[in-house]
Amino acid sequence: MKIVIGEGSCGIAAGAHKVQNAFEEIIAEKGLDLSVEKTGCIGTCYLEPIVDVVDDGGKKITFVNVTADDTRRIIEDYVLGENELKELQISESDITMIGKQKRIVLRNSGIIDPERIEDYLAVDGYLAAKKCLTELTPEEIIETIKIAGLKGRGGAGFPTWFKWDAAKKSPGKTKYMVCNADEGDPGAFMDRSVLESDPHALIEGMLIGAKAIGANEGVIYVRAEYPLAIVRLQNAIDQARKKGFLGHNLFETGFDFDLRIKAGAGAFVCGEETALIASLEGERGMPRLKPPFPAQKGYWNKPTNINNVETFANVPWIFRNGGDAYAALGTKESKGTKVFALTGKVKKGGLVEIPMGLTLHDVIFDIGGGIKQDKAFKAVQMGGPSGGCIPASLLDTQIDYAEITKTGAIMGSGGMVVMDETTCMVDMARFFLDFTCKESCGKCTYCRVGTTRMLEILNRITHGKGQDGDIELLEELCYKIKDGSMCGLGQTAPNPVLTTIKYFRNEYEDHIYHKKCTAKSCKPLLTYTIDVEKCVGCGACKKNCPVDAIAGEKKKVHDINQDTCIKCGKCFSVCKFDSVIID
Repeated sequence: MKIVIGEGSCGIAAGAHKVQNAFEEIIAEKGLDLSVEKTGCIGTCYLEPIVDVVDDGGKKITFVNVTADDTRRIIEDYVLGENELKELQISESDITMIGKQKRIVLRNSGIIDPERIEDYLAVDGYLAAKKCLTELTPEEIIETIKIAGLKGRGGAGFPTWFKWDAAKKSPGKTKYMVCNADEGDPGAFMDRSVLESDPHALIEGMLIGAKAIGANEGVIYVRAEYPLAIVRLQNAIDQARKKGFLGHNLFETGFDFDLRIKAGAGAFVCGEETALIASLEGERGMPRLKPPFPAQKGYWNKPTNINNVETFANVPWIFRNGGDAYAALGTKESKGTKVFALTGKVKKGGLVEIPMGLTLHDVIFDIGGGIKQDKAFKAVQMGGPSGGCIPASLLDTQIDYAEITKTGAIMGSGGMVVMDETTCMVDMARFFLDFTCKESCGKCTYCRVGTTRMLEILNRITHGKGQDGDIELLEELCYKIKDGSMCGLGQTAPNPVLTTIKYFRNEYEDHIYHKKCTAKSCKPLLTYTIDVEKCVGCGACKKNCPVDAIAGEKKKVHDINQDTCIKCGKCFSVCKFDSVIID
């Protein structure tokens, strides 16, 4: 029997290390023949820490939201006793949430120990690489990817086979295979989870791609803010090298390929491939004009192919199961599966992998469990700062590249931020524009100056100082920035503003003309008053007001001085009689 603990970043943040230590102490205390092992994130981050108890026959019972205090009960009552501890076990609805998914990229996440190559080999790891290196030509490898219909999962959705073929056909003996793991979208953690939970899938995918284009060296560009991912990835590279899956004369074919990691400094613009290349070369991460494309002149001016983590993680599955099997999933134009980081005001946040073609409703409500506290769904932000907000009226939109683009958003790398009725869409647009404005490399005037001017306007609007014509001015700036910017950051930065104006124009108008925030979120536009019919004069609001803006005697109606009130909301949160009103 063994105990397996989920130790991805989400599990560790929730207390997985404390749970592990507690188990080890109890097992040592009782002298039990029980091993404690680790695994990665299975995707149900809202249930962490997660503990699997696996008996010698392979039967697994999953306990969720486990604390250090629960460990003794699990050992004494379940392992040694006959109490099933149903109250700690995963629920049927959560099992259903996992069962509704189709896992290809996340096939091993939460199942294998990411720090043991033997676990990856036990699930047929590196068999696809062996097949590609010993049985298939580069042309056959690329043809299989073409049949599969795999598109780049980094955001643009460009056909993978085409990029590989272009790099293969570029002249030169020295070529590079690069992985873009610079995952910078707020609310996105798909790549991080793969790196932490199944790093060999990435390595194997890159090895196959390297064979296809004729590259002998690979680089994985990882954001430095992913320390656990970097540690596990380096460990996996070292293990693969020792086993002969990286290095010289792989599978005795005469083909050489090795990998190294480059930790990036966290610049969002380095997600753009030419900016990433500049950073790899030790320069400031700034994009350059294309053509030439990296496939012709990339890293050190040599032919270079760049795909993201999720794209490479699909590749081994495709060669083990066939391009046709992958193409059978999804829609006509968008094949296979897509991983999403489901975050925000959704009940069951975490990682979701689904076949292309499901609807937003399927993901948010059937898999994600709906909106927290059963509030009204308002919108979902897709594509991160480069994406857009999709309203409730479009919940039945099919998830594929073309249909999502029609809404004004983009698929992006897979961030899916859910918003409820309490979200101010003007402030949401301001938040994402603030991000892109700060992350702009500054090379393009339209991006550098244009986003700054837009942010100034949005800040004015959310502070109750909006003016007639601001909406039209925002739209004008949006289109000029899209047309005048050189790279994808500037070209897509206006998307959150354009989509919120398109679908939630009334909220902009309320802010500008009525000085009201529909969602009651923008503090400068709020007014706190006390309902004289409900106030009992308990004094809780007066006692907790940080600026003494509330006056009134005990057991008599209180009053808020609007000139002094800083609109912190403390009075509203402490009132037990619902007498504080927000307008």
